[in-house]
Amino acid sequence: MPNIISVANLSKHYASGHQALKHVNLDIGRGEILALLGPNGAGKTTLISCICGILNLSGGTVIVDGHDIGNDFRAARSLIGLVPQELTTDTFETVWATVSFSRGLFGKPPNPAHIEKVLKDLSLWDKKDNKLITLSGGMKRRVLIAKALSHEPKILFLDEPTAGVDVNLRHDMWQLVRSLRDSGVTIILTTHYIDEAEEMADRIGVINKGEIILIEDKSELMRKLGKKRLILQLEQPLTNIPPELAAYNLSSSSDGSQLIYAYENDGERFTIISLLNALSEGGIAFKDIQTTQSSLESIFVNLIKDEQ
Repeated sequence: MPNIISVANLSKHYASGHQALKHVNLDIGRGEILALLGPNGAGKTTLISCICGILNLSGGTVIVDGHDIGNDFRAARSLIGLVPQELTTDTFETVWATVSFSRGLFGKPPNPAHIEKVLKDLSLWDKKDNKLITLSGGMKRRVLIAKALSHEPKILFLDEPTAGVDVNLRHDMWQLVRSLRDSGVTIILTTHYIDEAEEMADRIGVINKGEIILIEDKSELMRKLGKKRLILQLEQPLTNIPPELAAYNLSSSSDGSQLIYAYENDGERFTIISLLNALSEGGIAFKDIQTTQSSLESIFVNLIKDEQ
């Protein structure tokens, strides 16, 4: 997959001495959905702002579809739509006027048919003549997305797009993001909702303290870091784990009714067979068996914990 964005050795520091980004390297493939995860203050919004040319770089380069964001800002920025975290809207403008005006800011000629399609895709058509001050927070969030799509960008940045919106709107936005990706738009989103990244992203990036600590295909990340657990429901509770099972590093539930074996990949199936044989030889019977796997949320929490 060819890259549409290439970030090389990007740094950002402020006059106060705070370094918000530290030598970030990141390539984003054309037509992918990349989810960028990180705790508050990790540098997610700063990174997006640098790529979009809102903040000046302290060092490094950002290339957007062949255009350097510093030397060829206008051409690079015209390819990007940005939906910020803040609900910043022209309060007394109508939905139609503010979305149309956003298109004009990028030098695009009027295209009422495109604006109509965007508003309909976002379930805003019946609100097109409403002033923004009359809209709910969720509707205002949709208007921000409409503004970002008004000039037909190739790249869409969504900075916490579903913060503070209801579940139904979140699922509507997921559907919209997928349809945009299917039409060829590259999507980069930051989110605090790990299930959002797990549901939609092709790749996951994790940023912490201004550094990218991991970037991986979602399926590969789950395979490599998603620990699994084998849970055995025992016929009779155990007061303690027999010494002959010590090699398996088992744990037990508080009431002794379950034995739990943690493992990291399917390559340990022979160890599992050995464990089951050892239980049989020790006269420990079980009535049920199940496996569970770590979620993306638990992987993320452990990654951040390791970086503390």
